[in-house]
Amino acid sequence: MNNKYTLSDETTQEVGHTLYRIKALRDIGSYAKAGDSGGWIEREKNLSATGDAWVANDAKVFGEAQVTDDALVFGSATASGNARITGNARAGGSAWVSDNAWISEDALVTGKARVAGNARIGDSAWIGDHAWVAGRVQVSGYARVGGAARLIGNEWISGDAKISI
Repeated sequence: MNNKYTLSDETTQEVGHTLYRIKALRDIGSYAKAGDSGGWIEREKNLSATGDAWVANDAKVFGEAQVTDDALVFGSATASGNARITGNARAGGSAWVSDNAWISEDALVTGKARVAGNARIGDSAWIGDHAWVAGRVQVSGYARVGGAARLIGNEWISGDAKISI
């Protein structure tokens, strides 16, 4: 049984999917207090019933996308397709994480950034602004990808690398 959150009767539509606003049944880390409304999910599979993972504000998670562990999707960010946001990762702003992309560990995707394909963003990496990361790109360490940078293909960025256009 899910004693973490419930799906409310409030709905919205997102590209042919009906999403339900969530409501916290208990305190969820520093993200929500019992009774607080959260963001939008299509079904319980989208948000783990364990840990402190949360979908806040007007963020949306649908399709087969999953938010687990202590991850947070906030602002008006969207996770769709088979995307995974795990660990202590964050997706916020107007970011969009889709396809088979994974955001993990302490990574942050924010601004109007897009992460798609089979991209893997991990460690303490940051993807922001209007950056677009797709394909089999891996970004890790303390790497930062911002501005209007486009990483598409098989690139591997790590360490303290900074890419911005």
